[in-house]
Amino acid sequence: MPAPRGVLTARRSPRLPFLDVPYFDAASAAPLHPVARQALLAALDEGWADPARLHREGRRARLLLDAARETAAEAVGCRPDELVFTPSGTAAVHSGMAGALAGRRRVGRRLVVSSVEHSCVLHAAEAHEEAGGEFHLAPVDRTGLLDLPAFRSLLRPGTALACVQSANHETGTVQPVAEAAAACREEGVPLLVDAAQSLGWEAPPGGWSLLTASAHKWGGPPGIGLLAVRKGTRFSPARPVDERESGRFPGFPNLPAAVAAAASLRAVRQEAADEAARLRALVDRLRARVPALVPDTEVVGHPGLRLPHLVTFSCLYVDGEALLTELDRAGFSVSSGSSCTSDTLVPSHVLKAMGVLSEGNVRVSLPRGTSEEDVERFLGVLPGIVAGVRSSLSAPVAGGPREQAPPQAPPQAPEGSPAQEEAQEQEGSPEGAVPREGGGRAPGGAAAVVDSRGKRCPIPVIELARRIGDVPPGRVVAVLSDDEAARLDVPEWCRMLGHEYVGETPAEGGGTAYLVRRAHG
Repeated sequence: MPAPRGVLTARRSPRLPFLDVPYFDAASAAPLHPVARQALLAALDEGWADPARLHREGRRARLLLDAARETAAEAVGCRPDELVFTPSGTAAVHSGMAGALAGRRRVGRRLVVSSVEHSCVLHAAEAHEEAGGEFHLAPVDRTGLLDLPAFRSLLRPGTALACVQSANHETGTVQPVAEAAAACREEGVPLLVDAAQSLGWEAPPGGWSLLTASAHKWGGPPGIGLLAVRKGTRFSPARPVDERESGRFPGFPNLPAAVAAAASLRAVRQEAADEAARLRALVDRLRARVPALVPDTEVVGHPGLRLPHLVTFSCLYVDGEALLTELDRAGFSVSSGSSCTSDTLVPSHVLKAMGVLSEGNVRVSLPRGTSEEDVERFLGVLPGIVAGVRSSLSAPVAGGPREQAPPQAPPQAPEGSPAQEEAQEQEGSPEGAVPREGGGRAPGGAAAVVDSRGKRCPIPVIELARRIGDVPPGRVVAVLSDDEAARLDVPEWCRMLGHEYVGETPAEGGGTAYLVRRAHG
């Protein structure tokens, strides 16, 4: 039976309205799609009754709910009776993981997740561990791509569930879901796929056992998610059940939101091919021109296996919070995985797992309808904003450490003098310690010590950049820091500027000493 008044029958959506300012944070929440707005308003009039009731209003509401479920299931690639609506994408993830783990508790309590999963997956994994289970992180490479051999090796006997996202929410890297699903199938392990970022563009490859998504990622209303559980997947709801949503999620469903979510999902998928090609061209432009316009900038994420609308880059010597604030003042809404923008001052777990630069991190995710003019204006203001933030921090000129001439060799002390003996002792003891200003011994045979303890990113790297030119080529500078971001940023600074990262060691008095050997030439 068709839904009343054609609530779900829109085949083409009108052009997205222009926002007052360019909104470049669609990966967090996309603007409400016009079809979602139309369907939501219609469903508020038609779908306010309880769909479990047999009276006329209840039957009408039930028709709307069934039509929404069929539409969403078609987009997901599952049967309608395998899909339920949840109050959010996070609720879908938590319910799906808890239900699958409980359903397979006799098999074991081992959980495997990729190290770049959304934080809601990691929070559920931590809760599972606190309840007596165990979970293991599968590593990724520098582009954020899942290490499939390592993932397979973790699917040992006793594994109850594995989780692999379809695409990363911070970098846009698309994961090898089909290969991960095949590995899980060989070991008899169900696979949960978080498809929140990719479902608006395409359905993930088959082979998954559970799938979750969130409507506000594709332009549906906030507060509605999807959970699909394949027939044959052992599932035991972790909360008291009732007769609603196949017993997988209790309570009166948000029927108008479900209708709007399904209608907008159908609309964006109809537009996906053309819009993906258009936005991919704009993102390609950003990926190529940002590093050219802004020195000492690293674009992160896979260059080819990525979502069409998302690009992430990190800038040396930049305070992430200041950068986002200045971009907002210039009229651009962006996001960041930098610890400089976090209350916890801990780098994004995604950037940490990838081992890439975390300071000055910017995620640009373009909503549908983004114009070339907006992207060009962003490229026009970004270099000046980054330069201004660097200047406010008294950072070295970008590219400076690579362009500096090596310092002149220090004058030689007279043969046999105490000064020459001390210099020979320092030169011949790379693993020893040399005197440092203020007493004590410098770690790792360092010729200079930069004590940045108590200072947050990007200050440790800025102070390292200022000091590196004071030591001869081949000598070591020790950076003392208690900022977690330094563990990522110091090695990345070395890689980007051509110096050698020697390693780290505990620092006397607290914190960590990061050892950097100045490059020759």
